[in-house]
Amino acid sequence: MSHLQNLLLDTLLGTKHVDSAALIKLQERSLCVASPGFSVMPSDVRTLVNGFAKNPLKTRREGLYFKEKDYKCVRADDYSLYAKNENTGVIVVKTHLYLLVATYSEGMYPSVCVEATEKLVLFIGMNVRH
Repeated sequence: MSHLQNLLLDTLLGTKHVDSAALIKLQERSLCVASPGFSVMPSDVRTLVNGFAKNPLKTRREGLYFKEKDYKCVRADDYSLYAKNENTGVIVVKTHLYLLVATYSEGMYPSVCVEATEKLVLFIGMNVRH
């Protein structure tokens, strides 16, 4: 298991409020690493990258279609996208090299998922060079 995958598992899934997580290389628009069982298809990668490429207000208005679900966008700016669908959600945070994606499911606290994801992206942004 790679250092990056260990970070995802320990820092995010270890909170028990993150269901799955992935790290996407922005420039290549490709999956770098993901938690076990979390497959992020190329179309999902495009959706997430385009969520930042478009005007964030437009993304917030239109929502996000991710992993065959429509999500209502509750936050969209140049660095973060937060979206929910009933009792599940997706958090996407951007650095200059990566998108960090985390999901939560029913029974998990979205606020803990957001906090853990935002903190990890700061660490990745400062310490990971690929």
